Amino acid sequence: MRPIQAAYPAARFRRARSSDALRRLTQENVLSVNDLIWPIFIRDGAAIREPIASMPGVFRLSLDLAVEAAAEAADLGIPAICLFPYTDPSVKTEACEEAWNPDNLTNRCIRAIKAAVPQIAVMTDIALDPYNSNGHDGLVRDGLILNDETVEALVKMALAQAESGADILGPSDMMDGRVGAIRRALEAAGHKDITILSYSAKYASAFYGPFRDAVGATGALKGDKKTYQMNPANSDEALRLIERDLREGADMVMVKPGMPYLDICRRVKDTFGVPTYAYQVSGEYAMIRGAADHGWINGEAAMMESLMAFKRAGCDGILTYFAPEAARLLRG
Repeated sequence: MRPIQAAYPAARFRRARSSDALRRLTQENVLSVNDLIWPIFIRDGAAIREPIASMPGVFRLSLDLAVEAAAEAADLGIPAICLFPYTDPSVKTEACEEAWNPDNLTNRCIRAIKAAVPQIAVMTDIALDPYNSNGHDGLVRDGLILNDETVEALVKMALAQAESGADILGPSDMMDGRVGAIRRALEAAGHKDITILSYSAKYASAFYGPFRDAVGATGALKGDKKTYQMNPANSDEALRLIERDLREGADMVMVKPGMPYLDICRRVKDTFGVPTYAYQVSGEYAMIRGAADHGWINGEAAMMESLMAFKRAGCDGILTYFAPEAARLLRG
């Protein structure tokens, strides 16, 4: 598109900004509650609302309070929540067997939420790091992350979550071939309508630190994740990964982190025209919330501006810890 416009003074761009009514009439992008997915952290126990120091205002919730959070989200019109477990270190192993235990924390939480709040979509995370004594998203042997063996484990994890009633599966591990393997297994098991929202372009980012605190992976992680998560310097590679995951059966794709990678979001949407999501990750949240708590920025305005940036970049939705707060503002 090549805009055609008169020269100044016939064209004055400030005319369309001169009143609230004109600004609303000429607004190009709209953020709504339908664009939000709320990630929540869950833990064992009852009546527990445990603060996360590096994420002010975010808590680990016991199963009963997670169900209440799902009901709150549904009341606000938020379409989906995403579950991330804080796993007791006593059940973390090198083989990660707890990941596909039908009665692990995540699967129990899925069933409880779908029983109490059936109208909300429940998204899950598919990666081994919450269950891995090494803190990695994949199985580890002699310091190497095993790809194909990890994919086999992820398939078992995905099937357990599907059997528990998950609506959206989110493979976040970045192993090669996992989307195709999960899709084939779902089809074979009769789970034909379960959606895969693949973390297709997930970067090896410094912005994940508070999340690792939240799920208890910070102390467990040995080394880094650069052999399977993307190099932040790469852009074309993201498009190749997106195309691969779409060909393997992903219904929706994600870019992670969010704001530092808005250029990737735009390239993905323009290239493929598929449902495209971004994750406003823990470090992004913590920066905005921390600055707001110190009075350095207007937190509410910065929150809404940051979410609108995702829409402007072509995203169809955003995973954000701000979801309930944003939803209240959007609903007035």
